[in-house]
Amino acid sequence: MKNRRLNRMGGYDYSQAGCYFVTICAQDRVNHFGEIGSGLMNLSKPGKIVNAQWQWLPKQYDYVELDDYVVMPNHLHGIVIIHGAFKDRSRPVPTRTTKIKSLSELIGAFKTTSSKQIGENGFASFKWQRSFHDHIVRDDDDLNRVREYIQNNPLRWALDAENPDNRAAL
Repeated sequence: MKNRRLNRMGGYDYSQAGCYFVTICAQDRVNHFGEIGSGLMNLSKPGKIVNAQWQWLPKQYDYVELDDYVVMPNHLHGIVIIHGAFKDRSRPVPTRTTKIKSLSELIGAFKTTSSKQIGENGFASFKWQRSFHDHIVRDDDDLNRVREYIQNNPLRWALDAENPDNRAAL
């Protein structure tokens, strides 16, 4: 653990309003979530659960918004937008009484609930890889590049480093 690289930017508050691109991988990059056919992702039962639980995040946390995302055979790419505290415009004080969760806490909630549901549906051996990759989206050009990457990811699966069938060729 001494040599473990930190994944988050030091000193950055990941609970502040912002737009974040995340990649979350299945442990050992095992293809649990379905397969790519003709450039389209065909979700398996665990993949459908992952998709549903990703969509659960903004239902559970009213300050979360999802932008483009894709569930791939062994990982998920998605854009998460965290909005600041909402205010009732008729009153000068914030009406929010709960703390806004950080990006790590949100991803943790997603991983926990999706793992539990996948396990309850007969896939007890499923686990997520520890941690996740994030990129803070800085402007509209960056956001558009990330969206294009997400949208084209299934088309590039044959060349993707996350594809276990491709790793031997890299």
